[in-house]
Amino acid sequence: MASPREIFDVSGPLHLLTSFDWRNTFHRRSLAASLVQGVYILERDRQRGISTGHENHAHASQWWERFHFQLNHVLVDESDLSFFGAIYELKYAHPVFFQSRPFPPRYVIAFRGTITRSLTKSEDMRLNMKCIFDKLEDSPRFRTAFEAVSSTVANVGPTSVWLAGHSLGASIAMLAGRNMAKSRFQLETYLFNPPFFSVPIEKLIKNEKVKHGVRIVGSLVTAGIATAMKLDRKDPEEDPFNVLSEWTPYVFVNPSDPICAEYIGYFQHREKMEGIGVGKIGRIATRHSIGSLVSGAMGRDSEPLHLLPNAYITVNLSPSEDFKKAHGIHQWWQPHFQWQSKLYKFV
Repeated sequence: MASPREIFDVSGPLHLLTSFDWRNTFHRRSLAASLVQGVYILERDRQRGISTGHENHAHASQWWERFHFQLNHVLVDESDLSFFGAIYELKYAHPVFFQSRPFPPRYVIAFRGTITRSLTKSEDMRLNMKCIFDKLEDSPRFRTAFEAVSSTVANVGPTSVWLAGHSLGASIAMLAGRNMAKSRFQLETYLFNPPFFSVPIEKLIKNEKVKHGVRIVGSLVTAGIATAMKLDRKDPEEDPFNVLSEWTPYVFVNPSDPICAEYIGYFQHREKMEGIGVGKIGRIATRHSIGSLVSGAMGRDSEPLHLLPNAYITVNLSPSEDFKKAHGIHQWWQPHFQWQSKLYKFV
């Protein structure tokens, strides 16, 4: 039986159904989050169908049909046969939609995060470990996801495709978006609670001066090692970080969520390094992580997934001591929360 949080008419963004505006960033964010929720419920419906002997997507379909999308294709993980993603197609792509920016997407490719149920927990947790060690790209799930993304872009072009994902799904969407950006295709991308695999300084340390000091030391160490290894001397045109600077995803984080909170400090720290006159050190450090440097020293190329040149960061400032709420997808379409948004660009 579906929980109330899975039923669109109980928990969904009903306030948008009569006033949706493609130019409104909150509306676009709410749509992207709803389509991700649809993937979660697709998989939960599949699991309920296995236990009951019949499959019914009535609950899941509301999360896309109410926004005039149809389910074009379900993405299946060959390792455990779970539904981890979906390709949605806009039903009514009226030409008037495309006469002014921002364009609505013809397709949205969305990815769910971890589901801690018996049929999915094992594979989802294994993929989370791959994310920690920057090995997600080697997984069958990511290969299936990226094939879907690249083929869709090849068919309709990058301006007609959005990516969206939550938690583990945000890691998949981010990696797919990065790979497309390296091929000079910048996709509009919505990343909800994306994991930042580092010590959660933002969550653990409350004193701003101490927090800043810890980050400065970290930057000095990282930049020093990178310089010693001559990793900062790449041709700018070949530097992946510079290529990625043409892509600016939307990143949504909650400071009460230790899984993603460090994105706040990561981008704020870059600005502070510029402000105190050590921007060059900050620019070197921001390209690397200690883990990627260790891998490089061992002869293995490793590009940290969480290092982004640019991002529109939206922070949910509404206090939450409940981890499930702080990390959950539902918060991103609620109209009563307090939001703070800022564009960060690598210079």
